[in-house]
Amino acid sequence: MADMGEFRDAVTAWAAGGPGDRARELAAQVSVRTVVLLEGPSDVAAVDALAASRGRDLAAEGLCVLAMGGAMSVGRYAGLLGPSGLGLRLTGLCDEREQSFYARGWERAGAAPDGYFVCAADLEDELIRALGVPRVQELVREEGDLRPLRTFLSQPAQRGRTAHQQLRRFLGTKKGRKIHYGRVLVEALAPDRVPAPLDDLFAALS
Repeated sequence: MADMGEFRDAVTAWAAGGPGDRARELAAQVSVRTVVLLEGPSDVAAVDALAASRGRDLAAEGLCVLAMGGAMSVGRYAGLLGPSGLGLRLTGLCDEREQSFYARGWERAGAAPDGYFVCAADLEDELIRALGVPRVQELVREEGDLRPLRTFLSQPAQRGRTAHQQLRRFLGTKKGRKIHYGRVLVEALAPDRVPAPLDDLFAALS
């Protein structure tokens, strides 16, 4: 039986230039109604973690959470999946500096202009601010990354940066670390401390 993972794979192949027949077929089979377009896998990890904490099975609800491999791909994905393509509802998260890509992609696809939510810098920045630097440092220690963090902080390039800026940069210094902490930071959030863009996204998915 087809599942949402197969649909994601088919859409990714389609966006890369392959045929779209399989994606169209699977969209009907798995009853997709909304696609959440995210820049990368760390954003997906955060969204999946929040869904789990709230007891939601997004795939079962017909919601496809999809990493595009960068905001510059949003026009392609929006065109294939939105009103001008498969006719699915679009939503998503983006970084403030990438907002223009989303705005153009949404407009060209004929999607509602208020359908995506903007993080001040990026989602990691939002999560660090929501938790506070001391709590994030504690989580880094609990995850066994205190030594790598200390080594990172000893680098000359980190001098003059705030602790918040240092932590945000640290999360992106090793492959897979942003993905891992996307989940860890969200799981550590109190229910009333979820960053507004992420909370607004979930409100739109209700």
